[in-house]
Amino acid sequence: QVQLVESGGGLVQAGGSLRLSCAASGSSFSRNVMAWYRQAPGKQRDLVATITPDGSTGYLDSVKGRFTISRDNSKNTVYLQMNSLKPEDTAVYYCNKRFDWDSWGQGTQVTVSS
Repeated sequence: QVQLVESGGGLVQAGGSLRLSCAASGSSFSRNVMAWYRQAPGKQRDLVATITPDGSTGYLDSVKGRFTISRDNSKNTVYLQMNSLKPEDTAVYYCNKRFDWDSWGQGTQVTVSS
């Protein structure tokens, strides 16, 4: 059973930055497309960014140019660098595989004040 542990969230003012981390257990991490998702109160969970095993990335239009996803396969960890944060980025952020999800972790809360 793969476990996903997100960290790095917090309260930040608009325009600030945060770096999220997600540590994954299991031996298949390096072979999977990984992703960050977010869920705001009362809204559905949205896909924010993806990264393939070889490092190709994709982003939600609203975060392009501000967020950067990366991974370290030697550490079974995926990161999300978030710059120029906006109040609308406020949500709980989760990582998981892009497809065939593992059990969801607890997520990490990101709150951006205006």
